[in-house]
Amino acid sequence: MPSITLHNLDEKLYSLLKSESKKKGLSLNKTIKQLLKYHFGLSKTQTDDFDEFSGVWSKSDEQEFLNNTKELNTIDKNDWE
Repeated sequence: MPSITLHNLDEKLYSLLKSESKKKGLSLNKTIKQLLKYHFGLSKTQTDDFDEFSGVWSKSDEQEFLNNTKELNTIDKNDWE
């Protein structure tokens, strides 16, 4: 697989790339590859994980889910006897 080397990155760009890689918990190399794939349309998201399945609910969907599952947060002591 081919490799490239980037020379003379300005400090602002380098800082942003390092910050992004730290935020994602990835190496700088993986972060740059993800950004390039996303930019060139090879990936729908900027990550290679399951981000495409996250954040697809509207606020009303979220609220409906929370309302429908709130009883799951309650412990019934009779269940444990």
